[in-house]
Amino acid sequence: MVLESITNPFRAKKRPWEMFFLGFVYSSIALFLGNWIFKDQASLVMIFIIVVVCVPLMYFTLKAEEKKSAEIRDEVAVLKEHKKALNFMMFLFLGFVVAFVLWYCVLPASLVESSFRYQTDTIQRINSQIVGAHSSLGTFMYIFMNNIKVMIFCVLFSFLFGAGAIFILTWNASVIAAAIGNFIRTNLTTYAGKAGFGKVSSYFHIISLGLFKYAIHGIPEIAAYFVAGIAGGIISVAVIKESFGTKKFSKIVLDSSDLILIAVLLLVVAALLEVYITPIIF
Repeated sequence: MVLESITNPFRAKKRPWEMFFLGFVYSSIALFLGNWIFKDQASLVMIFIIVVVCVPLMYFTLKAEEKKSAEIRDEVAVLKEHKKALNFMMFLFLGFVVAFVLWYCVLPASLVESSFRYQTDTIQRINSQIVGAHSSLGTFMYIFMNNIKVMIFCVLFSFLFGAGAIFILTWNASVIAAAIGNFIRTNLTTYAGKAGFGKVSSYFHIISLGLFKYAIHGIPEIAAYFVAGIAGGIISVAVIKESFGTKKFSKIVLDSSDLILIAVLLLVVAALLEVYITPIIF
């Protein structure tokens, strides 16, 4: 009851940056509890712990967003209101990612292996399928369709379980963090062997490079998943509260459709950046 009671949607919207620190604390506690209690399954248990802590915040956020969708007539105005929820969710997600990256880089190899076992397997599977693509267009279509599948899961999980999308999003945070952490750890090891540990600025350069490499396409991609999660969540609340065929229900369906369309467009941008821009820079 302590961790999930630290904040609420109203405070989070007013001070969204605080969610970064909460995300960092939640992830750190979950990682160490997972390794302490169920070390063999720590990479999944830590996700479960974070989800349990975040469900109350997500549930009350979706209720508030559904109310705004039903009451605010102007579609642009209601989208601006949803943006406030999106802001603090993104800070929460960034807190997850930064915490996981930090622990991936500083923990002993045995703890890294137990904490990110399934995430590493997922990355290897995705990379092998991307390598199998015969053209940049094929790579783009694979990445885009895979992201669309994740987006659909976010909508369905939010619709069926209310705050269920937080599971998909937390899992994605851990996968992205594992990819960033592996990039940083590998390059730091290589650089240390060549240059020694004297050039601290070079180490910061590698760390910032790792974060920037995945942030280019990762930010619009994760924003799309959050937008889709909000869309599924407000429909879920509306199904319980509103009657089919009423003006309020129709308004909420329209608002959710707009959010899903925005999510798809964000995924197009994310896939284009990942396939055509990131390789040029890195």
